[in-house]
Amino acid sequence: MSFIKTTEQDSNYDHLEKMSINELLSSINNEDKTVPLAVEKALPYIEKLIEQIVEKLKLGGRLFYMGAGTSGRLGILDASECPPTFGVSHDLVIGLIAGGDTAIRKAVEYAEDSTTQGWKDLQEYNISSNDVVVGIAASGTTPYVIAALETCNQNNIVTGCITCNHNSPLSQTAQFPIEIIVGPEFVTGSSRMKAGTAQKLVLNMITTSTMIQLGHIKGNKMVDMQLSNNKLVDRGTKMIMNELNISEKEAQQLLTKYGNVRLAIKNYNNGN
Repeated sequence: MSFIKTTEQDSNYDHLEKMSINELLSSINNEDKTVPLAVEKALPYIEKLIEQIVEKLKLGGRLFYMGAGTSGRLGILDASECPPTFGVSHDLVIGLIAGGDTAIRKAVEYAEDSTTQGWKDLQEYNISSNDVVVGIAASGTTPYVIAALETCNQNNIVTGCITCNHNSPLSQTAQFPIEIIVGPEFVTGSSRMKAGTAQKLVLNMITTSTMIQLGHIKGNKMVDMQLSNNKLVDRGTKMIMNELNISEKEAQQLLTKYGNVRLAIKNYNNGN
């Protein structure tokens, strides 16, 4: 099958500089509406990858995201949200970006073109067959990501990917590919737009579903969240009040004592 990079095709709109702000916003919004529908078509493939991730994490493995530019930053964003949201270790979900931490804020020239650095970055974490590596690349052609996944495959490490082009080199490399075909961007080639939105939606699904499967949510509440600010302490207090039907003062005392919503509820129910 031929590979057509739809993320690089001409926008469906032209003469953008002549549009009013209202026309720009309406047009961008119309394009954005198509993204969740594109994600919906890939749900079976997302499910297959999550099944692999859950299995490996239950065995003590880790989840790695790898990408360049916007894709790399989105992976790092998703990974960084897991400890405060689900109370897991910072070492459980790890985001890697071509060019290293500098590239989180500023583009590092040609970093994504390296075919050796990706595997080196993984080796710094003692990557093993217990882990899962998910490559993120809207184009599906990023050498940094593809070469790393190829080496992972050779070392019996489960690989997945999130890309926005059909039948890309990355899709062909990953064992569990996810393709979200969003079509041309509003600004031609600006894959930080629809492609980036699609990747974010899928990343939300991956970590949220995985953490629920691993038991980090009770009912619909983040009972393992880190109490890192007053807003979260207040949220945790309300969770305990509602769950145990006790006063705010009692709930605050429990939360202060145990420092964790789940532990507070568990110990109260056990009479401790």
